[in-house]
Amino acid sequence: MSSHELTLGSLFDGIGVFPLAGQRQGIIPLWASEIEKAPMSITKRHFPEMEHLGDITKLNGGAIPPVHIISFGSPCQN
Repeated sequence: MSSHELTLGSLFDGIGVFPLAGQRQGIIPLWASEIEKAPMSITKRHFPEMEHLGDITKLNGGAIPPVHIISFGSPCQN
């Protein structure tokens, strides 16, 4: 990764649509936060190099690698 490349972190990642869109525009997805196993399996398959942080309520913001862009999907709740 060069110093001029943009990076992305994805909260409430779902199936990784924001990382996919970013990657198609030359943005490097660095990490994602998601708790549902089925969507996580999809993003892990498509982005094996991306760090998967798990539950957003258990994250320490100071310990997460900084990114240029933070995306998020609306949490899916019944």
